[in-house]
Amino acid sequence: MSTPSPLLAAVDLGSNSFRLIIGRVEETSAGTQIYQVDALREPVRLAAGLNAEKYLDHPSQQRGWDVLKRFGERLRGFHPDQVRAVATNTLRVAKNAQDFLGEAQRALGFPIEVIAGREEARLIYAGAAHSVPTCPGNRLVVDIGGGSTEFIIGQDYEPLIMESLYIGCVSHSRQFFPSGNVDEYAMKQAELAARREIQIISAAFREAGWSQAIGSSGTARALAELLEANGFNDGGVHGLTRGGLERLKRALIKAENANRLKLAGLKQDRIPVLPGGLSIMLSVFNELEVDHMETTDAALRLGVMYDLLGRTQHQDMRAVTVEQFVRRYGVDRAQAERVGHLAIALYRQLPVVAEAAGEDDGREEDEALLSWASSLHEMGLSISHSAYHKHSAYIGSNADMPGFSRPDQARLAELLLGHVGKLGKLASQAQQVDWQLLFCLRLAVLFCRRRIDALPERIEVNRLDDGFEVSVPRTWIDANPLTDYSLQREAQEWEKIGQRYKVVYA
Repeated sequence: MSTPSPLLAAVDLGSNSFRLIIGRVEETSAGTQIYQVDALREPVRLAAGLNAEKYLDHPSQQRGWDVLKRFGERLRGFHPDQVRAVATNTLRVAKNAQDFLGEAQRALGFPIEVIAGREEARLIYAGAAHSVPTCPGNRLVVDIGGGSTEFIIGQDYEPLIMESLYIGCVSHSRQFFPSGNVDEYAMKQAELAARREIQIISAAFREAGWSQAIGSSGTARALAELLEANGFNDGGVHGLTRGGLERLKRALIKAENANRLKLAGLKQDRIPVLPGGLSIMLSVFNELEVDHMETTDAALRLGVMYDLLGRTQHQDMRAVTVEQFVRRYGVDRAQAERVGHLAIALYRQLPVVAEAAGEDDGREEDEALLSWASSLHEMGLSISHSAYHKHSAYIGSNADMPGFSRPDQARLAELLLGHVGKLGKLASQAQQVDWQLLFCLRLAVLFCRRRIDALPERIEVNRLDDGFEVSVPRTWIDANPLTDYSLQREAQEWEKIGQRYKVVYA
């Protein structure tokens, strides 16, 4: 009896709709492919609940929680390794995003990552590239979401240029077409506003060029269906054309309100965001000088699934990103490996924390994070030796790091900031410092200070109820007085923040 192909699931918390897709992984002689076996989509219009002060109102949050409870039922029985959930622009900008996410994760039953704009663009390109035939040269992918629009130029499966702009079909519709009202002036203002944003990136994109343009996900697909169903495209061409979009605009202006528009293929849940999405797409065509665009419904969620597949097959994009940063910032690779090997060896001596007990995947993630922090802890030296750890943390916190979610980057930056120096400021400001990982990294850096392989034959560590214990052979410590002095100073630093640090010479 053959073993069933593994399933993966991706959840996309978009600004307009929440989506869930489940795919079956198939290994073939030509490579690995994911075949969709189930999909759910529900309009939530999360961005519509964002007020002028950037707070999500309760009704929009409740709509999201209700949808995620239904998604959670479908995902029961899935292992955490099989599911990845990501949130986009609205939860990037909402000031009370954490309030929503706490209940959202309980409803779904899995962690939810808020991803940065360029990370969203990377994943969108991965999804689009896997869903359309290959083409010679570059391809342009445009994804108009509810709160942001992503622009990517790539070749084959590799993105080359990625940008994310704060224009989306929900936010644009609310700003320029209140209650669905449409006239010549409002449409012109909406197009001009979108074009002003696109102008910032248009020169670089036109210079790179492309042989194929693709509109991905909901807005592009919905517009294409309207153009084709109503014969708006010239010569029955499929996809999106400049002429077809202009004819749709004329029909919308003639109706004077999106709710009064009578067109074949117009879906009820798309009506509130149609004017905003159309005005942005027209601006894309005009500003980037596009005449024809193919469409695909696959985008972010399929890209998330392929990225998840890479992680399960040990082709983690985060590891690729760390390697690129090691090269870019001229990191001493031998020292990074020396610190990393010791930090992980120390971590493996410590017990699993209570909330992660029984979750091997969580421990593997922690080891990976500790390894990446070890690889990058000295990248700030490329800027200045003085307070280099702050430079390392700033880069880790603010740089575009493909594959890393915002929580990933925040945890990484905390380790980079805290691997040397005083702990007081970190203890008072950081919300979720992983003290166990930080203990291992700091101790590894301390023992590897000479930048040579001269460690004692054994270093034992234990977790105490109120801190940590380090045990080192007496004969070795007698021959290394600087390390002895450093350990005593380290103990004092931890005790300042209320954590016991016991040093034993056995």
